[in-house]
Amino acid sequence: MDGKLAGRAFAALSEADGDVPAEEARNGLRHVVSLSMTKLADGLINPKLVLTWLAQALGAPPVLVGLLVPIREAGALLPQMLLAHRVEALRHRKWAWVFGSLGQGIAAAGMVAVAFTLQGWAAGLALCSLLAVLALARAACSVSFKDILGKTVEKTRRGSVTGTAASVASAGVILFALLLMTGLLRDVTPLALAVGLAALLWFAAAALFSTLEEAPSEAEGDAPAIDLSPFRKDGQFRRFVYARGALTATALAPPYIVLLDTGEGALQKLGALVLASAAASFVSSYVWGRLSDRSSRRVLTYSGFAGAAAMGLAVLAGLTGVAGAAIWVTPLLLFALMIAYHGVRQGRSTYLVDMAPEEARARYAALANTLIGGLLLLSGAFGGALAWIGPIAALAGFAALSALGGVIAMGLDEVEKAAD
Repeated sequence: MDGKLAGRAFAALSEADGDVPAEEARNGLRHVVSLSMTKLADGLINPKLVLTWLAQALGAPPVLVGLLVPIREAGALLPQMLLAHRVEALRHRKWAWVFGSLGQGIAAAGMVAVAFTLQGWAAGLALCSLLAVLALARAACSVSFKDILGKTVEKTRRGSVTGTAASVASAGVILFALLLMTGLLRDVTPLALAVGLAALLWFAAAALFSTLEEAPSEAEGDAPAIDLSPFRKDGQFRRFVYARGALTATALAPPYIVLLDTGEGALQKLGALVLASAAASFVSSYVWGRLSDRSSRRVLTYSGFAGAAAMGLAVLAGLTGVAGAAIWVTPLLLFALMIAYHGVRQGRSTYLVDMAPEEARARYAALANTLIGGLLLLSGAFGGALAWIGPIAALAGFAALSALGGVIAMGLDEVEKAAD
């Protein structure tokens, strides 16, 4: 793309004051398009929905179907501290993201092959194994991306990149969710084709991202493979981890809101969750991204309190019986909670990039994600224990946790300052 045209387009996208350097503008647009494709691929292969239905259709036993979501969530977070050492040894960190995207595409293509060739236990074991590969590849993308974004796009414009990509991708996921709700995509062949499309999107994203104009970095090959020093020495990083850990409540609570609706409403079960999440992302991600460029600390605070409010209303709706009696209540509660969830995602991503020292972004991101992987397990166990009482008890506990996250985030430093 012509440098001036790219500069104008990216300046308009990020609402930048003055001209944006041509190289940064080109990189910013590459980020937006690549992320849009991978986020759409994530929506098409959602383990909570697509892979679960696909595994059930192939006759996989329930014990293996139940492993899909934990494999995806834990596998994408827990290995990151070990991967950070390898990423920081690279002079061009974009290649970690490129190969991570390729790995996800290869794993998704393998799932398509499984859908047409295997049944029962064999299909379940193959899907779990391929999802583990996909999660590990995703971990490589996650641990490298914040470092790459920090190197190629300046402060006050990074939130616009991730926010715009989320909104663009969510439009496609909304269409996919609507098709799911009609029942058109519940057979093996259409679902396999959706997974195949996800594979193609990851391949295309890898090809585009490989053209990123990234300055070489100093290889950090002498850094320890497991480095806990940021958590020990950096008080703000510790507070950020505590806040983000408490705010995982916004990610864990949606299924419990779905469980409140025992009626036959139009938005039900996991299809409703996908639609609510995609619609919330579409209308809020760009706004959260722009607000994060001004103050990601405030975004974390506001989204924590917003999540607590949405879950508090859900508790009230459950106690009064409104959730099951009125068809519009559950979709509205889901929508409100997912807006808060996307605020947490935008705020924590932008805050970490802007807070971390330039030479240690990958290390900070990896350590944060590894710690959050552990905290997700604890938060999930916390919600699961309360769920023995019922979804209302779980939502009440998550509401308190989300509010706590907002309070902790209030004490974070402001890190968004335009370069002089």
